[in-house]
Parts: sequence; structure tokens; C-alpha cells
Amino acid sequence: MILAAVAVVAGWAVLVKGADVFVRGASDGARLLRVPPLLVGMVIVGFGTSAPELTVSVISAWRGSPELALGNAYGSNICNVALILGLCALVRPLAVKRAAWTFDLPALLVVTAVSWMLVALVGAKPSITRLESGIFLLMFLVALWWSAKRQTATAVVGDDDPAKASEHGGRAGLVAAARVVGGLAALVLSSRALVWGAVEIARALGVSELVIGLTIVAVGTSLPELASSLAAARRGEDDLAVGNIIGSNLFNTLAVVGLAGMVRPMPEVDPYVAWRDIPASAVAAALLMAFGHPRGGGDGRLGRVPGALFLVLYIGYLALLVAGGAVK
Repeated sequence: MILAAVAVVAGWAVLVKGADVFVRGASDGARLLRVPPLLVGMVIVGFGTSAPELTVSVISAWRGSPELALGNAYGSNICNVALILGLCALVRPLAVKRAAWTFDLPALLVVTAVSWMLVALVGAKPSITRLESGIFLLMFLVALWWSAKRQTATAVVGDDDPAKASEHGGRAGLVAAARVVGGLAALVLSSRALVWGAVEIARALGVSELVIGLTIVAVGTSLPELASSLAAARRGEDDLAVGNIIGSNLFNTLAVVGLAGMVRPMPEVDPYVAWRDIPASAVAAALLMAFGHPRGGGDGRLGRVPGALFLVLYIGYLALLVAGGAVK
């Protein structure tokens, strides 16, 4: 029990650092390749900070703990909106760009609805087959392509001095590659330690792996989103704070669940996932869209009152987990 607790705490710490190293290396590499800055922010930051969720869920599925894998993915989605954006809005009210309200948030709602239908309504009981996992991954590729197309159309590539870039590009490229490889290695190793520790604690306390995934593991793997979004909110970079959460939730719903299902199909998904957790993530996204409704001809605004309401709702969701039978 003590060793498992140490594994969870140490896994969290290395996971966060590994994610930071990975995202920094990927961002530097993308800039060296002259990828548009807006695309770097949307894809690298939003999807990159979800690397912990990806590694934890895939390894959980591979080790035969599908409830931990799904709890981590959908629990992170709920945590991202209700806890992280709630805290960010309390630190500083956030502007929600009209573009995010008219495209990105509706896309997240559609993706969540399709995810729920595939998991809950296809088949005699809730399940995730390899076919459904393939559909998730295909949707993710389409979303990635469309996002890249939109961002590339509006982005302006920086005007770095070509000679200077050539002079330092080789060394900077090696450093970026080393960060990507080292960060990914840290993510994989720390994720394995975190998953093992969480499973052992759940078994020792009689707590379901689903609830452990929805709470301890979900919050732990969302720490990179928390750190980056809070930093962005303090700096007034509202696009980064909000876009990071939207991109992360798209990644979790499609890529994380899809890859976990490919590694190990889940012929029997806990009904709570289908009828409580996926709908809860959809409600969180819908509330974000409602609170961020553009006013007049400008952008929307996520103020401190909605932020406080998000936090209250997250606490209520945690209470619902306990009331729904956290201990088996």
C-alpha cells in the first residue's frame, strides 16, 4: 500500500515534468520546421498536454484495466472544463473567441455525442469494439486535418532570419528531438508507475478502478493542462487557455479512447461510463458554450461567476461518484 502510494505520487511528478519536456521539444521542432504559430498552439499545446492521458489509458487497457482507461479519459474531460477553466476564470475572466464558439465548441459537442452513441447505443450493452475505436481514430484524423487547414489559412509564419535559422537549426533540432524522445520515455515510464499504484490502491481499499480513474488519475494526468492554462490566464492569453482545453478534450474523446480500444477492445463497458460520465462531459462542454456566448458583435466572456459555478458543479460530480457507488 505504501509502495503503491509512492508510485502514484512519483508517477504524477515525473508525468508532469515529462509532459513539459515533450511539449517544449515538440513546439521547438514545429517552429524549426516553420509550422504556423497558431497551429503550434492549437495542436501541440492542446494535444501535447494530453500525452499523459494517452499513455495512461493505453497502458491501462493493455494491462487489462479498461475502466481505469475510460475513467481517465472522460474524467480528464470533466476536470478540464469544470475544474481547470473554473479556476482560470476565477484568476482572470476569459474571453471566448467567436471562432471557438461557432466551430470548436460545437465540434466538441458533436464528437462527444457521437462517442456516447457508439459506446451506449450500438450493441446489446455498452462496449467499445475495434471497429468503434477505428471510427474514433478516423474522426480524430479528420478533426486534426480540418483544424490544421483552418489554422494554416489564418496563420502568419514568423519572419525569422533564414541565415540565422540555418546556423542554429542543426543544434536546435537535435535538442528538440532529444526533448521529444526523453519526454515520451518519461511519460511512458511514469504512466506505468501511476497506473500500477492506482490499481493497487483501488484493490486494497475496495474502490472501483473506474472511480480511481475518474478522480485521482484524471486530475493527475490533467496537471499539464492545469499548469499551462493557469499560466496563460495570468498572462492574458485567453486563446491559449480556452483552446488548450478544447483541443485536449477532443484528443481525449477520440484519440485516447480510440487507441485504448484498439489495444484491447472492451466488450463490456461499465454502464456508469455510458449514462453518467460521457453525458457529464457533454454537459460541461454545453455549459462552456452557453457561458461563452458572444455578446453583440464581439467575443464571449467566461467570468468569475461561471467559473465559481463550474467549481461547484465539479464538487457535485465528485459527490455523485460517491453516491453512485464508489466502493464495490
